[in-house]
Amino acid sequence: MSGIEDPDDDLTVTPPKRWATGVPAVTHALEYSLGQTTVRRTALTLLNINQTKGFDCPGCAWPEPAPDKRHRNEYCENGAKHISDEATSRRVTAEFFRRYSIAELGAKSDYWLNQQGRLTEPMIKRSGADHYEPIGWDEAFDVLAGELRRLDSPDEALFYTSGRLNNEAAFLLQLFARAYGTNNLPDCSNMCHESSGSALMETLGIGKGSVSLDDIHTADLVFVVGQNPGTNHPRMLTALEETKRNGGKVVAVNPLPEAGLIRFKHPQKARGVLGRGTAIADQFLQIRPGGDLALFQALNRLLLEAEDERPGTVLDHAFVAAHTTGFTEFADHARKVPWEDILAATGLTREEIERVHDRVLESRKVIVCWAMGLTQHKHGVPTIREVVNFLLLRGNIGRPGAGVCPVRGHSNVQGDRTMGIWERMPQSFLDALGREFGFTPPARHGLDSVDGIRAMRDGTAKVFLGVAGNFVRATPDSHVTEEAMRRCRLTAHISTKLNRSHTVCGDIALILPTLGRSDRDIQASGEQFVTVEDSMSEVHASRGRLEPASPHLLSEVAIIGRLARRTLGETPDIPWEEFEADYGAVRDRISRVVPGFEDFNARVSRPGGFRLPNPVNRRVFRTPSGKAVFTVNEFTMPHIPEGHLLLQTLRSHDQWNTVPYAMDDRYRGIHNARRVVLVNPDDLAALGFADRDRVDLVAVWHDGLERRAEDFRVVAYPASRGSAAAYYPETNVLVPLDSVADISNTPTSKGVLIRLEPARAAGRAG
Repeated sequence: MSGIEDPDDDLTVTPPKRWATGVPAVTHALEYSLGQTTVRRTALTLLNINQTKGFDCPGCAWPEPAPDKRHRNEYCENGAKHISDEATSRRVTAEFFRRYSIAELGAKSDYWLNQQGRLTEPMIKRSGADHYEPIGWDEAFDVLAGELRRLDSPDEALFYTSGRLNNEAAFLLQLFARAYGTNNLPDCSNMCHESSGSALMETLGIGKGSVSLDDIHTADLVFVVGQNPGTNHPRMLTALEETKRNGGKVVAVNPLPEAGLIRFKHPQKARGVLGRGTAIADQFLQIRPGGDLALFQALNRLLLEAEDERPGTVLDHAFVAAHTTGFTEFADHARKVPWEDILAATGLTREEIERVHDRVLESRKVIVCWAMGLTQHKHGVPTIREVVNFLLLRGNIGRPGAGVCPVRGHSNVQGDRTMGIWERMPQSFLDALGREFGFTPPARHGLDSVDGIRAMRDGTAKVFLGVAGNFVRATPDSHVTEEAMRRCRLTAHISTKLNRSHTVCGDIALILPTLGRSDRDIQASGEQFVTVEDSMSEVHASRGRLEPASPHLLSEVAIIGRLARRTLGETPDIPWEEFEADYGAVRDRISRVVPGFEDFNARVSRPGGFRLPNPVNRRVFRTPSGKAVFTVNEFTMPHIPEGHLLLQTLRSHDQWNTVPYAMDDRYRGIHNARRVVLVNPDDLAALGFADRDRVDLVAVWHDGLERRAEDFRVVAYPASRGSAAAYYPETNVLVPLDSVADISNTPTSKGVLIRLEPARAAGRAG
């Protein structure tokens, strides 16, 4: 710990890579792991990750193959780094907090904070104090429960979670919050895939994807839109390689060329080690940020026109007639979207779009995969609705090898939502919960993440409990968010490692250290396992194998249960102690509340677990009409005035969500720096800047509102014209709290209008 220093910004740039993974990925993963812990602990970790009797990777939500097709090394470079980061031998003790004041910790980088290691005992910042100090668990629960009981209304409390939480703890957290009296259950999905859920619920009647891993393998055509699998979910490249080997095609749509979508070298196969690997994208559309709506409107117009030319040969009329509604209104609108608008919005040529159209006509089974490049725009929901329109036209919903595939970034973010972590759960769920536990859950919708920040800012939310995650770095408008948190009477975080959120304190602040996914969990009834749901609705067990980082750690299930007992007393009559002693008792209750989890304990005990039913795959649509819905989505595109660029925020290769593991982004050729902005060389010349200039990024919003991120280095990069890219969380300061996607309330982190100014200060901001 004492040898870890804050890295200096010493930018070097190399040409962007033209392929991803291969032997270097293995080498980097092992180097990182051995820098964190011992050879033995590294072996235990890597041999148990994503295995049927091991633990689920706490990184991305990409699914594992069936048990009989699973590799002994079923992990990617980033997954190996993430689990090694959790399994680190470094420790943060009481002496550490005596050494560093909260202000001193607040001045450290995200990288430095994370590198200090695992938290080992509960800590408290008392009112007026400038240091954390140790506190016993009983007193910690008394402090937090006392503040919750003193609130004038349960709605003055916020219960936030990230997708690292397991199903059992997530179910208990929402049960506790609702028994306490509030639906204030913001989560990380509010910041990323809420637009997906909003669009899919409206059009298909369920807020999840419809495809399986086998569907990806057998598809004729897979669109990979607004995502970077090589960094964010590298095991997706293995699935896309299988698509290609089975004769399928891949179209990549992104403002930046990404190495993993150019060529993939599978490190566990000879062709990936000795050969050239597999070319992934058959066609790359270097689209302008925010142009995806226009692209799919163009493809839909072309499909309708092709049907006009060859009646009965292009559209799936039987499917449209039997299973959809709204086609006529949609088709009338789609035919009228002007080509000049489409080309201006996308930055593509008509020939490029027509070539994609030809691929669609050649393909019977089509899947569209997407991530935050679609969801984090003002028009994110209409864009995804237009994707659904595209798939409905040719019946590519509800049949093998076809469908919608939102690719989620957290290991159990989808499971958390299934378990009830949502501020707007349907009444049917609340009724089932109330029947099972003998109380009436509140019906009034709660606050999501953005509205929760507004409530803390305005003084109407006074207690914040964060379960996993790094709230202040995951959210927009960094200065506003931090000041909002500091207005709270109490902030508490259930965490495995130190992060920026621990340095942004309410009047009283608690750090409650918990077991990691890889830690053994022993309770009164014996060794426990937890469960997770991946991005494709597969539910499976996860069993930690490592000795916990400290004897003072409690599991998330235990922390939530003990806090609930201390806060609620005996009313309602919920057996929190039984749940802590035996997680199977939690799963029994889940099986009676959550549809699809019947006989939960028995089914999840099978190797590989089970897949939740998806009515869409039976062509059952739980919409008001009982049918899938074609929608009319008005054309829109970001307006970029002269002298400005449209910025997308993204993460580097050596980064997991808000936490950088190193200062490198080696696939993009960026080394030893994070405060960089990637801009097309022609745009740089037009704006009067040169490669490596120091600049401030100034975000320009409505009514003259501006946000500034200071002292970035410009890097000439093959970005789409008119766009720029920079890393978050450093650029979250540029996104105002009120700049959100229509309908979903998701921050617009992929559509930030900026201008570049010569750096006015050498110091860092944001």
